[in-house]
Amino acid sequence: MKQKIVLFDGVCNFCNDRVQFLLKHDKKKELRFASLQSDFVQNWVSENGVKLEDSMYFIDGDKLYSHSTAVLRIIRELGKGWKLLYVLSLIPESIRDNLYRRFAKNRYRWFGKSEVCMIPTPEVRNRFYL
Repeated sequence: MKQKIVLFDGVCNFCNDRVQFLLKHDKKKELRFASLQSDFVQNWVSENGVKLEDSMYFIDGDKLYSHSTAVLRIIRELGKGWKLLYVLSLIPESIRDNLYRRFAKNRYRWFGKSEVCMIPTPEVRNRFYL
């Protein structure tokens, strides 16, 4: 089975809330998670020779998705009615990513920032790469 890993900003309150949402709605429990600040991500970046911006990413097997495309791909993984939102992928990526970047630029101001990355509870710890 190919890995499906959500890379997120571990100090962003909004991002941490989205991870909690995904944990609750990923009924198949296929999604895994890693904060951009984690050793796992730093090693992955080094091994794969990529540069990550301050964005949400989705690793689906050997493919890396970023910005709005990552969000839509992640939502599609939730199945059921959630995957209907994938219709938003019909909006040109440049428009979606422009909106994504505007939101991302203000997320700390609107939702706050933690001093440290979230610590997964024992019940979900096995779904995180640290």
